[in-house]
Amino acid sequence: MDKISALQKRELFTEYLTRKGHRKTPERYAILDHVCAINGHFDVEMLYQSLEGANFHVSRATLYNTIELLVDARLLVRHQFGTQGVQYECAEKAAGHFHLVCSRCGRIQEYKDLALKASVLSKKFTKFTPEYFSMYIFGLCSKCKYALKRKEKKEY
Repeated sequence: MDKISALQKRELFTEYLTRKGHRKTPERYAILDHVCAINGHFDVEMLYQSLEGANFHVSRATLYNTIELLVDARLLVRHQFGTQGVQYECAEKAAGHFHLVCSRCGRIQEYKDLALKASVLSKKFTKFTPEYFSMYIFGLCSKCKYALKRKEKKEY
């Protein structure tokens, strides 16, 4: 998703809610504004605490339901990084990078590679038209790799 303004996001969400027959509540729009202002990944609990810190009170049920609507509207992307809990990211921010996930400590690094992105986007599929994609590369971060090497040296 290309960079779009907060107003355009609200318009897209309004169109989605209308098309699906959902109510257009102030809470849903406040949550949309809040999640799109977050840089990086977040989980529902982190979002709940952030909203509470901003003195905006909403039930967890409303939060979970709205998050699901935002994912379905393709304004948010849901990530499952290995065994960690579900995390989310604003769709327009997720489109420009891939994720390197340490399978030992769970650390997540964002990685940009325009050539790789162009290669994937230019791929033609039989009887299938891609709309978007995400990529996760699992391995060891430098800290875990170093710690593993040190541990192996001590064992010899």
